[in-house]
Amino acid sequence: MTAADAGTGEGPERTPDGHHIVVGGRKWRASDPAIPDSFRSELVHELMDARRAVGAGTRAGDEEAVTRARARVHDAKVALGERGVPWWEPRSGELLAERLGSAMRALLRHRAPTSTICPSDAARVAGGAEWRTHMELARDVAFRLQADDVVEVRAAGERVPARDEAHGPLRIARASRFPE
Repeated sequence: MTAADAGTGEGPERTPDGHHIVVGGRKWRASDPAIPDSFRSELVHELMDARRAVGAGTRAGDEEAVTRARARVHDAKVALGERGVPWWEPRSGELLAERLGSAMRALLRHRAPTSTICPSDAARVAGGAEWRTHMELARDVAFRLQADDVVEVRAAGERVPARDEAHGPLRIARASRFPE
């Protein structure tokens, strides 16, 4: 459901404040309506792929596959605002950094393995209308993930070794320890 659908009766029933959807009489946190539709679509597809992977791993009795798939579900749900700090509450610091990191991992998983994302993609997912104010933190999160060899931060196609050496547009790619 998009923000535009919230008042149209399309999609699941919502609580009066719009913070939750009601499915089968049970309340679930709604996705952040401030996420641009193109990113929301990617994240929902990643969430559904991850849920299917949980089921496949469970049917196969592969506990490691289930653990990896559940981590994917968690990243997608945090990026969508369905877990973690509620999207309607102010977010900053490490709480916002968690959502930015989840958005980066979920978007990279959804795209082709050789694709890249921009730090602004994660900032747009996590930051709502104020996404530009979160760009420095998004870049910091990318460099933290690079320190763990989860992602590689690039400028002009080349790896940027440190945050203080980053100038101009950056791209984020999967690195050797990227969690599939």
